[in-house]
Amino acid sequence: MGTEVQPGSRGTRTRLGPCGGAGFLGVRWAGRPPGAPHVVIHRPSESTVCEKIMELLGQNEVDHRQRKLVILSQDRFYKVLTAEQKAKALKGQYNFDHPDAFDNDLMHRTLKRIVEGKTVEVPTYDFVTHSRLPETTVVYPADVVLFEGILVFYSQEIRDMFHLRLFVDTDSDVRLSRRVLRDVHRGRDLEQILTQYTTFVKPAFEEFCLPTKKYADVIIPRGVDNMVAINLIVQHIQDILNGDLCKRHRGGANGRSHKRTFPEPGDHPRVLASGRRSHLESSSRPH
Repeated sequence: MGTEVQPGSRGTRTRLGPCGGAGFLGVRWAGRPPGAPHVVIHRPSESTVCEKIMELLGQNEVDHRQRKLVILSQDRFYKVLTAEQKAKALKGQYNFDHPDAFDNDLMHRTLKRIVEGKTVEVPTYDFVTHSRLPETTVVYPADVVLFEGILVFYSQEIRDMFHLRLFVDTDSDVRLSRRVLRDVHRGRDLEQILTQYTTFVKPAFEEFCLPTKKYADVIIPRGVDNMVAINLIVQHIQDILNGDLCKRHRGGANGRSHKRTFPEPGDHPRVLASGRRSHLESSSRPH
């Protein structure tokens, strides 16, 4: 299961499940000119990668209001469906992997407020009924924000907000097997799952998702199994949180160089001290 999050309006707690696939992760950090926070990851198993990053940075053990690193999922921003669209969705006949399936205006406004260092409320989406719920999730300002999803690089307006863009690359067979297991667990019919995959998911991936891979700054093959790549990303984020990156930049400007030490495979980075801000959300690929 994913990470428990604190909702905003109803007092209930939401727990999100794991996701599979191929995708992007966007990263942005706060308090670093010329903007505020973030890191981006794009989908094949990006939520799993996000959770591993959180674990290696020791943020899973920190109170949600004290975390320096938070995760936000694009899946939270699916559009409210009409009655006709919802009927199609329940039959597996609605394309949730198309760019038009997302409320991009709300997504951009929310990210903009996060960049400005403001506390925001993000929608809660019910992946079984395909509905946006009245409950919202509060996301507090953080030093680094991981924003993950299958199409986070599709819109230039949104992808330009990120300081670092990651593409998590996972084998198509692995993506399909994870999807089948997840959707069967949700009570969906196997034939419907496979039909939806061949009709919508795979074509949308090839048409909309895969072409945006060219915008990634870093590509992580094999997803969460690639601990060498993940440790490098973790070390980079830790440097940002510790202020080491800014020190190196200032040192370079003064003619001094700073040697960077990357973690060896299997090594764990230093656990971060408790920060003063943040909140976390883990993702779940719904469709």
